[in-house]
Amino acid sequence: MNTFGNNFKISIFGESHGCKLGVVIDGVRPGIVLDTNAFSADIARRRAGANGTTSRTEVDEPQLVSGVFRGHTTGAPLTIMFDNNNAQSGDYERFVDIPRPGHADFVAACKFCGYNDYRGGGHFSGRLTLPLVAAGVVAKMHIAPAEVRATLLSVGGSTNIAQAVEQAQAAADSVGGLVECCVNGLPVGVGEPFFGSVESAIAALAFAVPGIRGIEFGTGFAAASMCGSEHNDVLVNTNGATATNHAGGVVGGITNGNQLVFRVAVKPTASIGQPQSTINIRTGRPETLVVQGRHDACIALRIPVVMEAVAAIALADLYRP
Repeated sequence: MNTFGNNFKISIFGESHGCKLGVVIDGVRPGIVLDTNAFSADIARRRAGANGTTSRTEVDEPQLVSGVFRGHTTGAPLTIMFDNNNAQSGDYERFVDIPRPGHADFVAACKFCGYNDYRGGGHFSGRLTLPLVAAGVVAKMHIAPAEVRATLLSVGGSTNIAQAVEQAQAAADSVGGLVECCVNGLPVGVGEPFFGSVESAIAALAFAVPGIRGIEFGTGFAAASMCGSEHNDVLVNTNGATATNHAGGVVGGITNGNQLVFRVAVKPTASIGQPQSTINIRTGRPETLVVQGRHDACIALRIPVVMEAVAAIALADLYRP
């Protein structure tokens, strides 16, 4: 549903064009120094406005509603909210009867019997990654001194990111990307075997992010074409350091003291300016749809900081230094 975690539990709420959206975090340690400035850097990295992103810009000033007193976390549930001030809901009226290919318009209407908020994609919107990033800021504090950093490796299969985005825009199309996230400074022993594995927790959160289509750890899918003699990471000291890191820092679902590495595949944005075929669910007849409004040509541009939040939240739930 909308809640993840046991020890560090988050619940996200809100819609793309609703009055507010946010997150409630339960399990925050008391005494953490926290004010709104702590969120500025990560929120800025997620913010739209750069070439290839939507022209919808929001102030995204966090409101610390509960769980903070005199500049420190109290140990009570921490509630962080944001306002939506720059919505253009009229752009989405047409999608009630004519769902966009690649979007959740159709399944959301079916599952919620037409009562879903369709404006801007409603609760299915990438806008909901904002409270996820906010929760990630707090989670990073929980797992310190471990450090999380994600980067965009390629767009549309090209490392020339700017050129790939410009080509997609010129064609009234969109393009996907590949994002890598690394965590340094984790000790040996974080995670549990089987269903409590580090990979399971991170993957569950990663796939909650709209547009994520795949995830791999370490060598990932390339391991399928390797021999065991090549893939095995040889131990070089009693701290767990290995000569290679094909496992991506996780063995048996548990961190082994090496760098945790995973990559996610981000799909092309579904809303594009080219004509697409779809069905009018009211008449049952085919129709041609050209999506209007403000949309990202490449959502992968804003995903790195979201994946950092994903990693930090999952690890905070599994381990508290």
